[in-house]
Amino acid sequence: MYLFARAERQVQDVFTFFFSEVPPDTLPNRLLQINVAEATSPNSMIEKFKLGPYEVPRLFNGFWQLSSPAWGSGTSDTQEAALIQLVESGLSAADMADHYGDAELIYGDFRQRLPVDIKDMIYAATKWCIFSAIKQTISRDWVLDAVKERSRRLSGRIELLQLHWYDYSSKEYLTVLEELILISKDHPELLSSVGLCNFDSDHVEEVCQHLLYKTGSVGIVSNQVQFSLCDSRPLQKMSAICSKYDLKLLTYGSFSGGFIAEKWLGVPVPEVYSEGQHLTPSQRKYLDIINLWGGWEEFQSLLGTLKAIASSRNVSLTNVATRWVLQQPAVGAVIVGTRLGVTAHSGDNANVFTFRLSEDEMREINHVALGLGNSKCLAMFQKLGDCGNEYRAMH
Repeated sequence: MYLFARAERQVQDVFTFFFSEVPPDTLPNRLLQINVAEATSPNSMIEKFKLGPYEVPRLFNGFWQLSSPAWGSGTSDTQEAALIQLVESGLSAADMADHYGDAELIYGDFRQRLPVDIKDMIYAATKWCIFSAIKQTISRDWVLDAVKERSRRLSGRIELLQLHWYDYSSKEYLTVLEELILISKDHPELLSSVGLCNFDSDHVEEVCQHLLYKTGSVGIVSNQVQFSLCDSRPLQKMSAICSKYDLKLLTYGSFSGGFIAEKWLGVPVPEVYSEGQHLTPSQRKYLDIINLWGGWEEFQSLLGTLKAIASSRNVSLTNVATRWVLQQPAVGAVIVGTRLGVTAHSGDNANVFTFRLSEDEMREINHVALGLGNSKCLAMFQKLGDCGNEYRAMH
């Protein structure tokens, strides 16, 4: 066991960023091939969907926990073992971002060390998040440099680059997206597909119309948004817009920070900052969502409904909640937070592909989750605004 592999990789990344003129082959290299021979047989149980030119699993591994040690921290060896387990179970797609700590470095190093036939199965989705005003004129070279930086950290091609934009009144995002689409065509070795992250319905449509006018096609393939039983805002407008332009929704927060789990059934509402509860940053955020949606008592009723359906199908109530999201219009995949090297749930998560909710089961869940006449869904939309609005409200 080499204890400093993760730290060495981060130092090397910083060195390469500041001293790009140094040939890469002069830097330390730990490229020992990873043995994942067991993963060469595709897992037929895993549902897939088309995203750009690829067929990808309907569960993505989400790496946002790597942005903070608050979720725990694994060693390089335990993280590698976790990634091998995920790939061997058929969950070969991952979502990350430019600000998720060393997530891109970990995944890029892992992918680079796989046998060629396995490497081609690995799907890397990352994000380019622009949180403040750009202080220069947007040019093809500037956008291309940003793409190259993501590609460098991933040690290869970006299968999906998702753009997050801080302020809709600054329309440069239209130019950035136009350039990204052209780069994906001119440099397929760097970038395969382009998507959005936390764009609202009106601006998704604006982007699609702009790209149709400028490039002759919609160009983008997806929008990543929060979507769960307690936050069903995409059902108000987003699902219809995405269906109209043949975009897929990649959803996060579908477990409500881990609250949609049997361990929270029949327990009192947690105290947000209690030392005994040890709530993660995600759980504090999603507890607010639960309270906006209907409160802890109604949430217990929702968990009870999920548990009854789960028991009848011999799966977990989390599986039922995930299946509900997967059966919504325009949803391509659910992104499942993955605490690499800390905990592993790939086996249980994959059980979501062993069943499909009936119309009666969907109605039963909808009655509790969405409310009469979708009243809870509408109320969440009115309180929070459309998808992603909460992030722009911070600026």
